[in-house]
This record gives sequence, structure tokens and C-alpha cells, in this order.
Amino acid sequence: MPLFTIETTYRLPVYRQRTYDAETLDQACDLAIADESWDDNKSDVEKPGDTFVTGVWEGRDAANIGRPLPFPSRFDEQVQRKADHFDLLLGLLKILARAPEGGSADVELWRRRADAAIAKAEAVLAGENDPIEGAVS
Repeated sequence: MPLFTIETTYRLPVYRQRTYDAETLDQACDLAIADESWDDNKSDVEKPGDTFVTGVWEGRDAANIGRPLPFPSRFDEQVQRKADHFDLLLGLLKILARAPEGGSADVELWRRRADAAIAKAEAVLAGENDPIEGAVS
């Protein structure tokens, strides 16, 4: 039976609570984001993110030795899958929104691409593999 070394990760929120002197809420938020001092940070251990796969290697204790193996997309970080797919969906919407009224062969091509993008988005939301599993991590 083959052995696999799997690296998994989860995001642990780190936060700080500070008071900022500012004219507006918008300015206070800008100051908080620009503030680079985190010496008083706290870890929010009660709200960790989901565990996801970040690396796969064949063999025992084989992390970072040899070539990493591709793994099914459903094991990627869900938030990142959504963010990665956003650009494609926006691009398709822009093209379809500007399609000529009479239609053309190009419209059918873009509709097929839009259908594929919708199927992938639904898979991401359901936590399933991409419909075309050739699109591995």
C-alpha cells in the first residue's frame, strides 16, 4: 500500500484592539490597517479556519522532498478557491454583457465557457472537486 505525506494548514485569526485618534471612522480604519506594530496581538483560538491541504508527496515523511503531487481541488482552501474563480466570472460577465443584440457564433462559445464557470463555482460552494479534475492544485 502506498504511503503519502500530506501537509495540512488552518488559518488562526490574530487580532489586536487599539484606539486611534482620527477625524472620521474611515481615517481610523486606515490608521489601524497601516499600523505595523503587533506586539500586543492575541490569537483567536476559538475561531480557526477550516483545515485544508497545502502539499502532498509520495512516501513516508517526504514533505518538500521531490516533486509535490497534484491533489483534488476540493482539498484546497475554500476561501482561496472562491477568490481565484472571481476573476474568471467577472471576465465572462463583462464579455456577455457587451454581446451584440443579434448574437453570433462567439456568443455561443462564451455561453459554453460561462456554463463551465458556473459549474465550477457551484462545485467550489459545495466543497466538491472542480468539474474538470484536470484543474488540480
